[in-house]
Amino acid sequence: MKRQIKGTALILSIGALLGLAACGSNGTESTAAAATQADPSAAQAAEPVVIKLGVVGENNEQWKPVQESLAVEGITLELVKFADYSLPNQALADGEIDLNAFQHYAFFHNEVADKGLELTVIGETIIAPLGLYSENVSSIGEIGQDASIAIPSDATNGGRAIKLLEAAGLIQVDPAAGYTPTLSDITDNPLHLTFYEVEAANTASLLPDVTASVINGGHAVDNGLSPEKDALFIETVSEGSDNPYINIIAARTADAEEPNYKKVVEAFQTDEVAKVIEEYYKGAYIPVW
Repeated sequence: MKRQIKGTALILSIGALLGLAACGSNGTESTAAAATQADPSAAQAAEPVVIKLGVVGENNEQWKPVQESLAVEGITLELVKFADYSLPNQALADGEIDLNAFQHYAFFHNEVADKGLELTVIGETIIAPLGLYSENVSSIGEIGQDASIAIPSDATNGGRAIKLLEAAGLIQVDPAAGYTPTLSDITDNPLHLTFYEVEAANTASLLPDVTASVINGGHAVDNGLSPEKDALFIETVSEGSDNPYINIIAARTADAEEPNYKKVVEAFQTDEVAKVIEEYYKGAYIPVW
């Protein structure tokens, strides 16, 4: 009989201890929950926000003040660098990055249509004028018969390059081709120019081998070229809202209203960022907000 009582007492004691432990756990959780409700920022501080932004090229000075501004709000903006234009939109659609900022409207709309991507523009950044550069001639007038010209191979930047060459007086293009003519839309080529279509990132590397090369602003800067000083001819661009060459920030359509992504746009469109762009890029990029 005594053994039974002792056994029962032992069971009751263990039950009591477990009950106290459970009460202690619930009390801690309740306290944490109450603290979070009282100060929601405490929960946010415990979980820092990281936003991955896809860019192309190595020169990204304009994003440094944006990163610093967002860091104050507990947001880490991580730059994910891609080698060429063909990758960041698919990476965004696949969820490998959260945003990208490397392209203009014309390129964006062409990629979305061709690849069936569900992406949306959430902000505007800069215009990067296209330029014609050379290591073999020092002026447009020195480009002679049978000269060779490298241009970007993608449809939008290639068409833009052809329009630039027309503006420089080297060729004539069918007006019906609009913003994105192809080589087949050239109606007059009096110098019998030969064109080499290459990925935009490679146009600068061909400078020793061709008479001249049409290079995007960002790639020109990456290769130590100054649009103001080195271009034989540079694109004149308008900053109107209908300009297809305004660069943008893109997000997945499902995430287009994400508040933290809007903060990235707001942090970019500031006087501080405009000052960095103007001082560092010296005409390679032009702020548009």
